[in-house]
Amino acid sequence: MAELTMAKALNLALTQEMARDDGVMVLGEDVGVDGGVFRITEGLLDKYGEARVMDTPLAEAAIVGFSIGMAAYGLKPVCEVQFSGFGYLAMHQIEAHAARLRWRSRGRYPVPMVVRMPYGGGVRALEHHSESKEAFFAHTPGLKVVIPSGPRNARALLVSAIRDPDPVIFMEPKRIYRAFREHVPDDEETLPIGESKTVREGGDITLVSYGSMLHPTLQAAEQLAEQDGAEAEVIDLLSISPLDDSRFTESARRTGRVVVVHEAQRSFGPGAELIARLVEKSFWYLEAPIARVTGYDVQVPYFAREADYLPDAPRILAAAREVLSHA
Repeated sequence: MAELTMAKALNLALTQEMARDDGVMVLGEDVGVDGGVFRITEGLLDKYGEARVMDTPLAEAAIVGFSIGMAAYGLKPVCEVQFSGFGYLAMHQIEAHAARLRWRSRGRYPVPMVVRMPYGGGVRALEHHSESKEAFFAHTPGLKVVIPSGPRNARALLVSAIRDPDPVIFMEPKRIYRAFREHVPDDEETLPIGESKTVREGGDITLVSYGSMLHPTLQAAEQLAEQDGAEAEVIDLLSISPLDDSRFTESARRTGRVVVVHEAQRSFGPGAELIARLVEKSFWYLEAPIARVTGYDVQVPYFAREADYLPDAPRILAAAREVLSHA
C-alpha cells in the first residue's frame, strides 16, 4: 500500500481502469503529450497510445460532445475540462444532451462518461480558474456530481464514476492535489456514489462539508475539542448529487446543532439545500439556528485577497461557537 498524493491516486485509478477495460478512453486539452495541466494523465499516452489517449483542440463543447457520442455507442470516455470555469463553454452539451439522453431515448442510450474538472481556489490562479460552481451541475437532473476530499477516496470514487452507467461530473479540489498523502491500496477499491462518510464522531455539534473544505473543518473540530471541550461530528458528503441526507439529518437529531461549510458562494449554494433537508427532516430536534460558513457573494478574488475569501478553520470555529452558545 503506497502513500500517494491525490494527483497520483487519480492517475492510478485511470491507469488501472484503462488496463481493465479497453472501452475506457481519456481525452481533453493537453492530456496526452503533456499529461494534463496538473499531470493527472501523465504516462497514459505511453501506455495506451493515441487511440485511447487523445489530445483535443481547445474547445470544451467539442470535448464533451465527442464524449457523449462515444458513450452512447459503447465506449467509456473520461474527458478533462482543464478548469471548472471553462466548463461553462460545454454547458449546452452537458445539460441538453449528456444529462438527458437516457431519458430522451427512453433508456436506449445510457451515457457512461466522466467529466473531470479541477475546481476551487487556493492556488492563486486567474479568473475562471478558481470557481466552485458545483450547484450548477447538481441542479441538473440526470447528472451525478462527485467531489472527493483526499487521495484514497478520490481513487475509489473515480473508479466508481468510470463504471457508472450515467454521466458523472467529477470535481477535483485542486488545492489538495499535492497537499498531503494517504495510504492507497494497490488492489482495486471502489466507493458507492451517493454515500457520505462520518470522518469524526462527536455528540455536541454536527459539521458538514466536502472537498478541500473538509480539512479546515476537521481542524476546527479538533480546536473546538481542545479549547472548548465540545466534540464535533464531522461528515464528508463525497457527492452532492445524489445527496446522502440520511447521515447528516440523523446526526443533527443527536447533536441538535449544525454548521455547513463550503467554498462556493453563499446564495443558492449547496449549503442551502442541505439546510432545507435538515429543516424538513430534523427541525424538531434542532436546538439552535443552523450556520453556514461559505465563500462570499463575489467573484473569487485575485491573489492578495483569495485567502480572505476562502473559509478557514478560524471562521468555522467561530460559527461552531456561535451555534453552541444558544442555550
